Amino acid sequence: MTDFPERFRRTKQLHLGPDHRPYDVEGTRAARGQLVLKLAGVDSRSDAERLRGQLICVPSAEAVKLPRGSYFWHQILGMRVETTEKEALGTVVDILQTGSNDVYVVKTETSELLLPAIKDVVRKVDVEAGVMTVDLMEGLA
Repeated sequence: MTDFPERFRRTKQLHLGPDHRPYDVEGTRAARGQLVLKLAGVDSRSDAERLRGQLICVPSAEAVKLPRGSYFWHQILGMRVETTEKEALGTVVDILQTGSNDVYVVKTETSELLLPAIKDVVRKVDVEAGVMTVDLMEGLA
């Protein structure tokens, strides 16, 4: 999951799967609208098939610099959500991509709340504290 596939052209090493196994990137190429990576030690189609579906991670120090007010999904997922009045709502458990903006899925005590990731709703994101402050517009609660 990336909005910056070109980043892999300059990435030297990445990590795959839940155990974050390191792989050196030996090369990249475009194929049918996708980026194909050649990883060290992955020398056949069957080797590559065994890695299918695994999450690719890069070190934080090599992350693409985002514009102010933009965040990586791993920074948002698991974040506590509260209203501008300090009322606890729940935790961000998923992010849905829509055509115009992302939607944060917040697990509350009794249900799920869908919050559009727009400035009128998301008032503050404190990555260090792990807290998102929102203004529940009419119709969201």
